[in-house]
Amino acid sequence: MADLQSLNSVLADDSIELEQSGSILKIWLNRPDSRNAMSLNMVKSIMNVFNAIADDSSIRGVVFRGRGNHFCAGGDIKDMAAIRAEAASLGSNKPYIDFNRQFGAMIELVDQAPQTVVVVLEGAVLGGGFGLACISDVAIAHQDAQFGLPETGLGILPAQIAPFVVKRVGLTQARRLALLGARFNGNKALQFGVIHEVAENENELEQLIETTLEQVKRAAPLASRATKALLHRASSNESLSNLLDDAAVQFADAVNSAEGMEGTMAFIQKRKPSWADE
Repeated sequence: MADLQSLNSVLADDSIELEQSGSILKIWLNRPDSRNAMSLNMVKSIMNVFNAIADDSSIRGVVFRGRGNHFCAGGDIKDMAAIRAEAASLGSNKPYIDFNRQFGAMIELVDQAPQTVVVVLEGAVLGGGFGLACISDVAIAHQDAQFGLPETGLGILPAQIAPFVVKRVGLTQARRLALLGARFNGNKALQFGVIHEVAENENELEQLIETTLEQVKRAAPLASRATKALLHRASSNESLSNLLDDAAVQFADAVNSAEGMEGTMAFIQKRKPSWADE
């Protein structure tokens, strides 16, 4: 079981801050002066945290939120300047390739995490921040949040996040958003399918977060992890027949597990299951 002290030890710097309340781990993007632009150290820290908690069923939900009333304004321009100098000295594009691919590896790791990932979206939700929103299990936004894929206007590509944007909103919508680079607010993001719920003000946003986390804790820890893995498999090219056969085995195992028996008894006795308040 990972504790907060051990998790803090894997951070590359203070570009993220961790906060834990029982089974919920909050990851604060902590570069408010740059609207939480994603630095290489931030990417490394997020990866280190998710690797550390991958097998820890006591961590059931992970919440991403940004300090300074912004989520994330995309990649860090300062990192790009340093990489440009390195590429020039090597006479090779490899530093660019490595940097970009590492961001993709982080997005993929969070996408596949067994925990329920919740994002709270305020202010800037651009570029890489938009990509991070697209791999969340639950996305909650303030109506005034500003979403967008500005890469093409900067002469670059949304290279690593493009597949995840397509999965989230579909190819037709992704093409329009990426090629035009248009900005849009939380209400439009709800309409496009980027997010699940939108709040009109701060009080409503906090209430939505609280309600969502209560629902996360209501789900059985092991059943939740298995369900998320099953849903990922359902969107792959795996044989449907094989998937359904395996799902039936998992269902039987779950019914006969301690969680399954406790969940059934709690339902019959009209009480919360034992894990609901953890």
